[in-house]
Amino acid sequence: MPHRIARTFLRAAAFAAALLLADPAMASPFGTLFAGSSPATLGVRDGRLAPCPDRPNCISSQASDEAHRIAPLAFAGDPAAATAALAAVIRAMPRATIVTARPEYLHVEFASATMGFVDDAEFVLDAGAKRINLRSAARLGYRDFGVNRERIEAIRTSFAARQP
Repeated sequence: MPHRIARTFLRAAAFAAALLLADPAMASPFGTLFAGSSPATLGVRDGRLAPCPDRPNCISSQASDEAHRIAPLAFAGDPAAATAALAAVIRAMPRATIVTARPEYLHVEFASATMGFVDDAEFVLDAGAKRINLRSAARLGYRDFGVNRERIEAIRTSFAARQP
């Protein structure tokens, strides 16, 4: 009897793995159920990204309050090379999709592995100041338990390693 249960479990696990590997949208057991909609506030307006809402699930290098503030990414050298390096760092990250890529702007969607929650990250180049301003926010929910901040710090570390 225990062998039959183990065999049934292994078959179910193999079937689930086959589904997950066959369709990237099914990377979460819940598919896109918790993805939410792309916010209308994405993009740069008057040189600035949208302000963070009054929730702890957003960070921005342009925020004035400490709870939402994070340092921009600094770069040296050619601005186009900095944008290319940032895009390469992001492409190497799991469950990251570059939605919009322009020379001065990137919009990226990051999906969580378990539930499929989507966070929107934006990066805007300020060539004169040699920095990349950023904003990263969860689409749904109230808290993100520091996920956006941790992800941006991981991007910062990988991006800095690619700088001249």
